[in-house]
Amino acid sequence: MLESLYRRFPSVLMAQRNLTRTKIRSLLASLGIVIGVIAIASLGMFGVALQYSISDNLGGLGNQVTVSPNGEAGVQNLTERDVREIRRAAGPDATVSPVKQRVEPIAFERGTNTTQLVYGIQQPRQVYNASDGRIPEPFQSGTLIGQSIADEYDLQPGNTITINGTSVRVRAVLESTGSFSQLNPDSRVIVPVGSFEGRSYAQVYVTAESGTAANESAMAIREALNGREQRVTVQELGSIVDQVNQTFQVINTVLVGIAAISLFVAGISILNVMLMSTVERREEIGVLRAVGYQKRDVLKVMLMEATLLGVFGGVVGVVVSTLVGLAINHYTVGDATALFRVANLWYLVAAFGFAVVVSVLSGLYPAWKAASEEPVEALRG
Repeated sequence: MLESLYRRFPSVLMAQRNLTRTKIRSLLASLGIVIGVIAIASLGMFGVALQYSISDNLGGLGNQVTVSPNGEAGVQNLTERDVREIRRAAGPDATVSPVKQRVEPIAFERGTNTTQLVYGIQQPRQVYNASDGRIPEPFQSGTLIGQSIADEYDLQPGNTITINGTSVRVRAVLESTGSFSQLNPDSRVIVPVGSFEGRSYAQVYVTAESGTAANESAMAIREALNGREQRVTVQELGSIVDQVNQTFQVINTVLVGIAAISLFVAGISILNVMLMSTVERREEIGVLRAVGYQKRDVLKVMLMEATLLGVFGGVVGVVVSTLVGLAINHYTVGDATALFRVANLWYLVAAFGFAVVVSVLSGLYPAWKAASEEPVEALRG
């Protein structure tokens, strides 16, 4: 079997034999490749895991649109007519939530007094879910509180708080909707809209079915309300998600670029190993040339040695990087199997391919130098 392999791939077997003659030196050269592959793949996968972790924390931010009065144009509040126009422009599939707000003094059961914004929403059940208690429909009495408020003041449904001198009962504790969401109720106190005077609104939140639908709603709202003057500002929160993703892509590129330096250092190590091998085997190369080996044959053997070093180091580096990636995803996003996302697999493949390419390039000059030796000069030593 070995004979048939030798006849079919003589350069591979000769390269393998030459590398095993100097095992320690070959292993040290491959170690540089291993470290380089681990650095590139691990930093790339860490960036991907961090990006997905932040994206998860953003919750449904990408499908939200916030409409606010344009204070620079002298518009202080949104009217009922504005809300109707927003509903029409957003379409029937979007949830439109007009919001009122005012600053009120609040007293809790433990005697703690504070002043904070109190929000009014007509149909909170369309926007929020309750983690404890039940959101009444219609919402005409009592109050809804966020999880942070409930934890801080040890509140639960059935307790009472005093808002501007009036005692109200807590009807439900609201479930968080994401740390960065405009609709996140964690630190909010929500009361019925009927408790507010006037018919104007501070903001309108629009929740669409997807980021694309949110973009379409935002454009339709701008066209409907800002025809003659810029009455409202429309903040499409999906753009924030895009900016975050673009920022992480830049960070990943920089990290991988820094890690790639280690592979170039490993390439210099291979170059040094191959040059030393060329000097030590000068007479052997002369014998090969004397018995009929052509320049291209010597070139193939030397390049194959460099390629084998790169492949061996790359394979070991990918295996170790996979284990590191499992740990990174386990501790960063809580799911080790997230390693098998396409972006992570791309980093593993790219690191392996880059390692082999650097190894081959590092072996070019020593291979050319060995192949260019004149047989007579090489035999003289």
